[in-house]
Amino acid sequence: MSVQPYLFFEGRADEAIAYYRKALGAEVQMRMTYGEGPDGQCPDGSTPPPDKVMHAGLRIGGTELGLSDGMCSGQPEFKGFAMTLVCADETDARRRFNALADGGRIDMPLAESFFATAFGMVADRFGVHWMVMVPKHMAG
Repeated sequence: MSVQPYLFFEGRADEAIAYYRKALGAEVQMRMTYGEGPDGQCPDGSTPPPDKVMHAGLRIGGTELGLSDGMCSGQPEFKGFAMTLVCADETDARRRFNALADGGRIDMPLAESFFATAFGMVADRFGVHWMVMVPKHMAG
């Protein structure tokens, strides 16, 4: 069993895919639009634009991330959770942190803490909250 994050970007999924490919080295595993579905409709009977992402899968390191345009309602809202990006070293952590901060907001600058050689919190340009870290047990 595994737990897979699934994010709804409300019409900005293709932008998110391009962003995470550049910022995190994400690999696109699959991408399907609403128009490619059997009837182009959502289970609730609505018909989103056919070019919008019904489902996509990204691989970031060893993690699968699912995403969609959802109901294409506009600005996505991501509240009550954060994604944790565990990096192998401080150089990689700084590069990824800065990439996620581009167009976003730094909530806690990347710095050493009692549990990590590098730890910081950032909300990316979509409002997804990220904790970037290098745990002390990983630092060599």
